[in-house]
Amino acid sequence: MLNQFIPDQYVQSIFELSIEELKDQGIKGIITDLDNTLVEWDRPEATEELIAWFEKLAESGFQIVIVSNNNERRVKHFAEPHKITFIHSARKPLSKAFKTACKLMKLTREETVVIGDQLMTDILGGNRGGFQTILVVPVAQNDGFFTKINRRIEQRVFRAMKRKGLIEWEKPNDNK
Repeated sequence: MLNQFIPDQYVQSIFELSIEELKDQGIKGIITDLDNTLVEWDRPEATEELIAWFEKLAESGFQIVIVSNNNERRVKHFAEPHKITFIHSARKPLSKAFKTACKLMKLTREETVVIGDQLMTDILGGNRGGFQTILVVPVAQNDGFFTKINRRIEQRVFRAMKRKGLIEWEKPNDNK
């Protein structure tokens, strides 16, 4: 059961991901969460650093789809200025939105990676869909109401995975 929550990779932020390593692995598409993965959950627009990252990915031939549980207004306002395809109200951890994102990019699961900040939605959903998954540290230390509930459950899952030797890395602020 806990294996479904284990990401293939764990990094501090999206900016630490090696575009060259992803290309070497045959990755051509990125499915990414929005809130607390790309920007703080309450930041309406992309930062300059993030815009540069989007441009670097595009120049390297990557396709990007944002898959978010947030509403259409929020995700559209963020994604449209950068011409990024998006799926809102995704109902993660159900894997349907991840599979739809693959179809939109015309890529296979093997050519696609899922990036997110939550075990309970992004990583579980990506793993259940058969994707390579990358967990990032949340951009902000605070969360919206429903995410706060997920974070409490997530902390228990992290501790259980650590106790069972399923992970070797430490989650930030995990002092237990």
